[in-house]
Amino acid sequence: MTIRVVVADDQELVRSGFAMILDAQEDIEVVAEVGDGAAAVEAVARQAPDVALLDIRMPVLDGIEACRTISARSACRTVMLTTFDSDEYVYEALHAGASGFLLKDVRRDDLVHAVRVVAAGESLLAPSVARRLIEEYTAATARPAVAALAADRLEVLTARERETLLHLGRGLSNAEIAAALVVSEHTVKSHVGNVLAKLGLRDRIQAVICAYETGLIAAGTPTGTSARA
Repeated sequence: MTIRVVVADDQELVRSGFAMILDAQEDIEVVAEVGDGAAAVEAVARQAPDVALLDIRMPVLDGIEACRTISARSACRTVMLTTFDSDEYVYEALHAGASGFLLKDVRRDDLVHAVRVVAAGESLLAPSVARRLIEEYTAATARPAVAALAADRLEVLTARERETLLHLGRGLSNAEIAAALVVSEHTVKSHVGNVLAKLGLRDRIQAVICAYETGLIAAGTPTGTSARA
């Protein structure tokens, strides 16, 4: 099955470079290259791609608003791109529905891998971004009153589902969670699915954010380097 991709970046050389790398793969087809967020939304509506690579800062409509619109209107999954690993808009982009986040200096193989991972329904953060991102932007919203209110969300979870969310928040893979809970990976997948469904979360990245926002994990807790299965 061919993975259909839209590439959106206002820098032509970056945009064409990513498109060339992805188009060279037998299982990936770039169906549109655009230079702003509004054009990205239109391209997704027209081409119905599996994945959209969105520069987080674009003219007309920025990547965050484009991501929010695309996530609300389609099943297309989005990967945000930026030059900076401490971009102030990253946390907001994840809340908008982004399934991945990469730096523009990503290696060729890692770019291809990210598109395949996200197209498969998983989520991914650049290793250099993950821990700082989660801690910096969730700590900003972790005031006691806010955290107490957010923690009420966890009451719908069973004790084992809460444990699963804790491990998700630490960045563990399904295999690592299975080892920690002494259960099968199949059982873990079931727990993860229940956690996402009960809390209304789109993917594992949002589960990581939820674990911090609710105070289940405190900023400073060691995490894995990526948020994917």
